[in-house]
Amino acid sequence: MADAPQLDADLLDMLRCPVARQAQGDEAARMTVAHGGWWLVNDTSGCKYPVRNGIPHMLVEEGQHWQPVDVEDLPVPPPEEKI
Repeated sequence: MADAPQLDADLLDMLRCPVARQAQGDEAARMTVAHGGWWLVNDTSGCKYPVRNGIPHMLVEEGQHWQPVDVEDLPVPPPEEKI
């Protein structure tokens, strides 16, 4: 298995879930790190965004695709295919 990505703290502080941001504003859209940096999760929207090759994939379609999956069931590392 590949090493977990290391996200810069400043980058993480800037990233916001586009779904939660549109519906509830900037503070509700903050992201948290899951699975050692392989995933970014927003508790407000339930969207989960994979980090592939060190790059967060923050597309709405991607985040919504993983909504029904419990955080503990997210694949590590995330699959390479695009949604």
